[in-house]
Amino acid sequence: MSAATWPTALAAVLKHEGGYVNHPADPGGRTNLGVTQRVWESWTNQPADEAAMRALTPELVAPLYRERYWNAVRADELPAGVDLAVFDVAVNSGTGRAGKLLQQAVGAAVDGSIGPRTVALATAAEPVATIDRICDLRLEFLRALPIWQTFGKGWSRRVEAVRSEAKALIDIRAATH
Repeated sequence: MSAATWPTALAAVLKHEGGYVNHPADPGGRTNLGVTQRVWESWTNQPADEAAMRALTPELVAPLYRERYWNAVRADELPAGVDLAVFDVAVNSGTGRAGKLLQQAVGAAVDGSIGPRTVALATAAEPVATIDRICDLRLEFLRALPIWQTFGKGWSRRVEAVRSEAKALIDIRAATH
């Protein structure tokens, strides 16, 4: 349905994730391009030190993002724009959380696993309303985290940027059909 939005969605996520960080308050620890050291080590099946983490490039992490996040939330089957909103949640808060927020947004049973029923409801729903609901639910979830005081301002900016970028994808897709 929206496989054509993958490159745009990946670029948006990488822009939001930025480069190398190792903030002491971030439970993810050492991270580059949004990929934590733990996730990278799992993906490559080998240890990664600081130098290895700093050496990550968009080309190296793209297959990981495609398989572990984009495909995991069935983004190719979601409407354009909704795919980006769900994908960004998956990267930032996990694929289970992304599934739950999408399911809440479209009125599906909430179990965190995006199946055919969730995809059908997302496809039938009005995309702008779905994006707004996902973003609103996401902010509600983030505000409840104990590290909101440290990261909340940046998270709020990111969610609002994703809201806007996701809606722009709807417009782009509509213009090409």
